[in-house]
Amino acid sequence: MNFFLGCAVWAYKGWVGELYPEGTRNTDFLKLYSQRFTTVEGNTTFYAVPSPETVSRWATETALSFKFCLKLPRDITHNGLLKPSISKALEFAERMKPLGSCLGPMFAQLPPSYTPKSIDDLESFLKAWQVTKLPLAVEVRHRDWFRKVHSGDLNALLEKFGAGRVLLDTRPIYIGDDDPQLESERRKPKLPVEFSVTAPFSLIRFISHPTLEMNLQFMEEWVTQIKNWLEQGKQIYFFVHCPVEEHSPGNARYFQKLLEASGVQVPALPWNQVNNQPNQLNLW
Repeated sequence: MNFFLGCAVWAYKGWVGELYPEGTRNTDFLKLYSQRFTTVEGNTTFYAVPSPETVSRWATETALSFKFCLKLPRDITHNGLLKPSISKALEFAERMKPLGSCLGPMFAQLPPSYTPKSIDDLESFLKAWQVTKLPLAVEVRHRDWFRKVHSGDLNALLEKFGAGRVLLDTRPIYIGDDDPQLESERRKPKLPVEFSVTAPFSLIRFISHPTLEMNLQFMEEWVTQIKNWLEQGKQIYFFVHCPVEEHSPGNARYFQKLLEASGVQVPALPWNQVNNQPNQLNLW
């Protein structure tokens, strides 16, 4: 399977009644989520490293084909340079290995303070990561990384180590007069979109607008990109976020519909196969 679709989290109570049946307990969220989507971004590990028992439980509650794409903890990525935290990163990778076949590419989300001046530090980190033999992607947020010269240097570095470049698309939430992030605790950056694939896989983080129609022109662009990359044999992980989290699953489901309507060869969405579904929002 070369295409995986999901959201940023699985434990969201607001999805009960749409994604999850009424009366679903918190302890059942992951199992039910994995029966509806094929991957999850796993934002939870950014804030806390799970215990070995928790990691083992995640593995037993999900199908072998399901993929966790976990974010490296902020203690590793948000304390200045990466090199001093290499040992912590390797320990984190070892902690996640019991997920086995359910472990997809992990990713390091670097803060806006991490500039192209630190590219040698990033190279040291990527070189050290090789010992894990696990796929890794990198997300950059300082605007200078998107300038042609620095973007080219970054892509070349990532290709050298077989690392992916996380592709962040926040355009939908920055069009129109409203600001869908007003009630959001963490605002997404307004950055150019980079359509580069530097590894056999790619992680795409699509920050969708709560109003479905505001996303269509951007979703259609991604349909074309994904079709091309899949035809090249790339493995694609597509994560749909939304500042109003209630809309994330429905927006993701609609993107699946666009892919299928455009003839893109992607696996069926498990959610569409679930029997006795609760009433869904009228998305199309």
